[in-house]
Amino acid sequence: MTMKASNRQVGDVTIVDLSGRITLGEGSVVLRDTVQDLVSKGNTKILLNLENVTYIDSSGIGELVSAFTTVRNKGGELKLLKLTKKVHDLLQITKLYTVFDIKDDEAAAIQAFTK
Repeated sequence: MTMKASNRQVGDVTIVDLSGRITLGEGSVVLRDTVQDLVSKGNTKILLNLENVTYIDSSGIGELVSAFTTVRNKGGELKLLKLTKKVHDLLQITKLYTVFDIKDDEAAAIQAFTK
């Protein structure tokens, strides 16, 4: 299953709805290109909705960290939304759960961005 990404705006927050697998190759490239494109257009409040992501491998984890760093270096914030149990467990095992701001509720996540 290939990875798909679609963007939508809620105020000044860009929500990226991801679905599929974030893996070495196409999946991580889609994520990287999407985040870099948004940042280059001045979008620095990015919420990655992972509700429909079925699998992430080590390359995908690396891409999430890279996206986080890219946005942070531009003075922005990147948050994660609606992790599946598999992804949640993976972030806990890798100790990245403490690095990312992770929300379960979209409205609460949008509110959590600094004004």
